[in-house]
Amino acid sequence: MSKALRSYKGMAPKLGANVYIDEACVLVGDIELGDDASVWPMVAARGDVNHIRIGKRSSIQDGTILHVTRKTPAKPEGHPLIIGDDVTVGHKAMLHGCTVGNRVLIGMGAIVLDGAHVCDDVILGAGSLVPPGKVLESGYLYVGSPAKQARPLTEAELKFLPQSAQNYVLLKEEYLQEQASA
Repeated sequence: MSKALRSYKGMAPKLGANVYIDEACVLVGDIELGDDASVWPMVAARGDVNHIRIGKRSSIQDGTILHVTRKTPAKPEGHPLIIGDDVTVGHKAMLHGCTVGNRVLIGMGAIVLDGAHVCDDVILGAGSLVPPGKVLESGYLYVGSPAKQARPLTEAELKFLPQSAQNYVLLKEEYLQEQASA
């Protein structure tokens, strides 16, 4: 197991096909990545007291923090971190014990807290804060601290969401080819 991938209490990260994990990130414990996902430099993800799931073609950008909330008698399931398919998580975001749907763009420096749910087809603006338990409805741009619904997404923005994910699939393929030829 590489230094980037570490086990915790017998649980080690599980990777789908064609995944890119930068050697300068750390993934610990109960973490699963779907096919064609990518995790970039300086990401820290700890699936130690609950689990993290990252969907197909999703990318976790540089400096992002991913964590979870412990299971307790009052909250037996705790708060795992679930990230859907075709999600682009911008640089230096923080996702903690939340659920992110499919075809979502999380802007740079955004924070999404315990129990929050970002539905499918959402753009969360850079620097936004999603408080615990808040639901961001599908089809909208959200901005601010706390995040508020700004406007419906345009057709062009809705088409861009899977394209953003695909752009990172292509980029991680270039990185994997570079590694293979080194």
